[in-house]
Amino acid sequence: MAGLPEYEAAIEFGRFRVVRHRRELLVDGRPVELGGRAFDTLVALIDAHGTVLGKDDLISRVWPDRVVEENNLQAQISSLRKAFGPDRDLIRTVAGRGYQFTGEIRGTTATAAAAMLSPATNLPETVSELIGREAELQDAMDLVAKHRLVTLVGPGGIGKTRLGLEVARHLLPRFPDGVFVAELGPLSSPELVPATVATALGLTLGAGTVSRDSIAAAVGTKQLLLVIDNCEHLIDAAAGIVEALLRASPAASLLATSREPLRASGEYVYRVPSLAVPAEDNQDIDDVLRYGAVRLFVSRARAAEPRYVPDIRVTAATTAICRHLDGIPLAIELAAARVAAFGVEGVAARLGDRFHLLTGGRRMALPHQQTLRATLDWSYELLSEPEQITLRRLAVFAGGFSLEAATAVVVSHDLPASEVPDCVAGLVSRSLVSASASELSMQYRLLETTRAYARERLSESGELATFARRHAEYFSALFERGNTELGARPVTEWMAGYGKQIDDVRAALGWAFSPSGNAAVGVALTIAAVPLWTHLSLMEECRGRVDQALASLEPAAGRDRRREMQLLAALGAALMYTKGAVPETHSAFARALEIADDLEDTDYRLRALWGLWVHCMNASDVRQAMSLAERFSRVAANSTDLLASPVGDRMIGFALHFLGKQADARRHLARMLDGPRPSVHVPYIVRFQFDPWVTARSRLATILWLQGHPDQALATAQRGVDEAVALNHAVTLCNAFAQGACSVALLTGDLEAAERFVTVLLESSERHGLAFWRADGRCFRSVLLIKRGDNVRGLDMLSATLDELSKTPFHTRYDPFLAELAEAWCRAGRAPEGLATIDWALERAAATDGRWYVAELLRIKGEIVLQLGAPNAALAAEALFRESIDWAQRQDALSWELRGATSLARLWHGQRRGSQARVLLSAVYRRFTEGFGTADLIAAKALLASLR
Repeated sequence: MAGLPEYEAAIEFGRFRVVRHRRELLVDGRPVELGGRAFDTLVALIDAHGTVLGKDDLISRVWPDRVVEENNLQAQISSLRKAFGPDRDLIRTVAGRGYQFTGEIRGTTATAAAAMLSPATNLPETVSELIGREAELQDAMDLVAKHRLVTLVGPGGIGKTRLGLEVARHLLPRFPDGVFVAELGPLSSPELVPATVATALGLTLGAGTVSRDSIAAAVGTKQLLLVIDNCEHLIDAAAGIVEALLRASPAASLLATSREPLRASGEYVYRVPSLAVPAEDNQDIDDVLRYGAVRLFVSRARAAEPRYVPDIRVTAATTAICRHLDGIPLAIELAAARVAAFGVEGVAARLGDRFHLLTGGRRMALPHQQTLRATLDWSYELLSEPEQITLRRLAVFAGGFSLEAATAVVVSHDLPASEVPDCVAGLVSRSLVSASASELSMQYRLLETTRAYARERLSESGELATFARRHAEYFSALFERGNTELGARPVTEWMAGYGKQIDDVRAALGWAFSPSGNAAVGVALTIAAVPLWTHLSLMEECRGRVDQALASLEPAAGRDRRREMQLLAALGAALMYTKGAVPETHSAFARALEIADDLEDTDYRLRALWGLWVHCMNASDVRQAMSLAERFSRVAANSTDLLASPVGDRMIGFALHFLGKQADARRHLARMLDGPRPSVHVPYIVRFQFDPWVTARSRLATILWLQGHPDQALATAQRGVDEAVALNHAVTLCNAFAQGACSVALLTGDLEAAERFVTVLLESSERHGLAFWRADGRCFRSVLLIKRGDNVRGLDMLSATLDELSKTPFHTRYDPFLAELAEAWCRAGRAPEGLATIDWALERAAATDGRWYVAELLRIKGEIVLQLGAPNAALAAEALFRESIDWAQRQDALSWELRGATSLARLWHGQRRGSQARVLLSAVYRRFTEGFGTADLIAAKALLASLR
């Protein structure tokens, strides 16, 4: 599994080594036999980093979604202690509390393993000390330890975010599954809250609508802390997702920051106080300097002016400023930043005048927001005119921005480009703009309160529409330019440059499609941003934006048909992964194809034909899919893109495979894979939603198995996984596991490999929120349970998952799981249900022309008929086995033929027709040249031995 260090890394302690991806415990380098539950118990205890895990908590991790007796856990602990031998004290029982892992992880453990032992987090690195919040920090930490939902409430600028992040940072060791922060400040729509939270949790958004319930389900039993920051403007959406997580994720804790309580069930509100300020008559300088507000001012003033010394006179002025600002941290920092220009007494004098003007002597009677507004008014008035112009125009940026972006947007006749760098630097020094270094350049950002204030100023100046349009046009041009780089830059580099611009794209589109905006600018930006949404897997958001852009187009006679075509193709792709094979998906691609034909646009012809092909494959309309694949290939032959024809081979190969024409399918896929490949795969992932070459290799692995090459099949499936890992694209990776690695491992009977592959598929699909592939993973997990003898649990899980899948339009890979379900019914002594399931699967195959599994379905039906034992059952079963063999021979599916021949030979053996059985089975067995360690060939060999 090259390229996946989180699965390959080993944990070492003493004489022991735990290898996660192999689910293996080694003692002095030798493997120790250990059951799956015992291994899961050990990993859970190690991941707790030395803290005591309660019995209930441990059971929920090892047996998720099941109710088990405590003695099951005790049995696993006993098994582990037996494996540890003289080191059995590595697991300590803490009376009345639970169990604790006491081993010391070696310092020489691989970096990947060490990272695996550290909880995941997206918390930003701290850049300064949290001053004056010692008591509040401890109070908040204690509350989070006792309550699952704590909300830090207070006015703007009070320091809720800073305190919340520090609490989260201190609590990181307590949450083995990570601590994450979701920033809602840049968002303008409640519909964006689920996607933002999912992204913060590391769930790259996948197929289907992202909802609060799907996020909660993905979090499951993970023990994590989620900080949801700046909730006040999206209070209902924030409360909804919080309650969903509280209900469905029993081990998750939440810490919110907001100007008002969420009013969610189970919420504990902690009102963040102002920093402590000394009384007006306090003349004790040593005592004064202990107050949090004064300490903060002194620290920031020294940073702005190294010559600042808090003597008696200066300290008096300092305490006056802190009292006037009500101990509000943001206001204090703004004031301290001006010490270099005006001195402490000068700042105090100006600040006092400003508050007197705004409050008329009754400052405390006004909301705290007015106090902060006064501080911002004061700060704004102290700026030079070019700085004021720059600040208010920068308010159009919703996220971080570069100096280049700032210059492009804010320049005008009254603000030359040459002045912008100095103005930005001045705003940074005054704490009105924050600056941070990224890998590519310096990035700047306005604090949210500052941005809101500056936007009001921009609106008052009458320039809002002008610079909002400038901002939208800048990002439209930026992404149009960026999209030309897709074929020349590695995906990680491209995403580092463009992925972080999503908040500004949203803000620009919000303005463009508003009553005061410009729809034409919004349409251009929407089209330019499609690759960004696609690679971020934000297909639901993409669909909504494209719908909005299409609705804004001029009436049919006057509309720009090229833009309409581009939007329709994007809509079809978004619908494909959010709603599936629904009529709207087909309609969008069909209309895009019609326009592409009229405009003779080969690129969009190919995109539309691909989309229609995927739609038909997902809907199991294999014949129509074949027709579309052939048309795609004809168009590709005239394309300037030399890699278009190989994609056509892949499409034809897939259709042929499902039609049961394995030799022809293999020829097309091999020709694609043996031919030229792109050096950079991003453009093809954007165009086709996943990498066609990796997916082709994964499906080729299944074909190789069908044709009687199990060793080659396993090697090909593994290579597909390795290529998917290297691409670092979630959808492509899950496809490689679902279509290749998991399927082939189960078909060959390599249950250990299947365990590894299925585990990775489930973890990847859950981490990235890919519900469709998680359903695949659950089906594979069910089959694995059944094959390992846990028929009851496997049957329950498989039946429930297939019932869910039956309500979706994704039915292409349905047949193998239906076959496994039928056999599981029979093992449970419920052969009639098994027969009904097989008959349904055969009806589906006839209706859809999905014939690749028919031979196996007929064989299984024969076995079920025998089990039912009706009159003439043997004759009926023999006819079904013969029909199965005939289908397999016509499809060049040697592995199906072997299974059919084994079933028929076993029947004849029972009828004392051993000679006839031996001739039949040996003829098929001799045609294999590899894979004699696989389950089917082992079974056939054993049967042949008994026939002698």
